[in-house]
Amino acid sequence: MADNTEVNPQITDAVTQTNVKVVAEAPAQAIASLYQVASHSAGLSLQNAVYSQQALNQISTAVVSKAVSMIMAIGEKTS
Repeated sequence: MADNTEVNPQITDAVTQTNVKVVAEAPAQAIASLYQVASHSAGLSLQNAVYSQQALNQISTAVVSKAVSMIMAIGEKTS
């Protein structure tokens, strides 16, 4: 068995360049992930606002219907 422990410089250079690439891309990946989470949160808040508005519209329709019914009943009682 040979005692030659020297590593080919091309291999060490390739590993070093790969490590530098990974470290250099980490901030961009983190910001991209942050943007995706922020966009998703904004989308969910808009969906909740739409749902809330639709629910209030249904309640409003019921209230107006009942109010008109009560107003019409006042005219019937006085006659």
